Amino acid sequence: MPENCDHNCAQCMEDCAERTEAAHDFSEKLNPLSSVKKVIGVVSGKGGVGKSLVTSLLAVAMNQRGYRTAIMDADITGSSIPKMFGIRERARSDQRGLFPVRSRTGIEIMSMNVLLQNDTDPVIWRGPLIAGVVKQFWTDVIWRDIDFMFIDMPPGTGDVPLTVFQSAAVDGIVVVTSPQELVSMIVEKAVNMAGMMNIPVIGIVENMSYFLCPDNGKKYKVFGDSHIDEIAKTHQLEVMARIPIDPSIALASDEGRIEELGIDWLDQLADQIERMEKTDD
Repeated sequence: MPENCDHNCAQCMEDCAERTEAAHDFSEKLNPLSSVKKVIGVVSGKGGVGKSLVTSLLAVAMNQRGYRTAIMDADITGSSIPKMFGIRERARSDQRGLFPVRSRTGIEIMSMNVLLQNDTDPVIWRGPLIAGVVKQFWTDVIWRDIDFMFIDMPPGTGDVPLTVFQSAAVDGIVVVTSPQELVSMIVEKAVNMAGMMNIPVIGIVENMSYFLCPDNGKKYKVFGDSHIDEIAKTHQLEVMARIPIDPSIALASDEGRIEELGIDWLDQLADQIERMEKTDD
């Protein structure tokens, strides 16, 4: 029993021997026409560290390895995935459900921005309504024969991440951070939340890790020395990738050409995710 237990089991996620009420099952079923083998959440404790970039690059990497991949953009008020893939069409629906939009290389994508009339229209909703839409992305969208679904989470540990963790069958999470000490501290919140939800952390990705000077080939730590190795060691995790500050990334994202980036920064992480699929064979 936790030291600060108030004996209100209905509001508690702990599975302890003193529980007097069974934990409520918040899991939701996929559309009957859907099939998703593995679900990976991409999270961070704060915004602006590159979750959408890592989500997109992972989906592209696994797609290039021959797997059918999908992205569920759960960042309802800050959707950016469609722009990174150059997607301008709207999602279709019929009596069976809602159909994701496909990228040029066949990655299936569902995002609030493929439902809005204009992708610059603001989504001014309160938390419960946003969480409800995220649930519908899981239950109402027809995800056909997906090997790996990557969920781009909004920052923090609030309503929407909790809804995703409770509703969807998340197999693991990737934590994205940047080198600043403050951000590394916030990483612990995301890691601890995953622990409370009994969801394994696959690894940590540090974005904006360094700048590789094209003139002398030296790495410059623009944001100072990284503290992520200390956090990873504390939680017995592995830093799976360090993505540099590279103008080509911003250009490809802005122009909707994220699928054209020829990079290998996430190869180790992609290998680890691929092993998850093969373990179940």
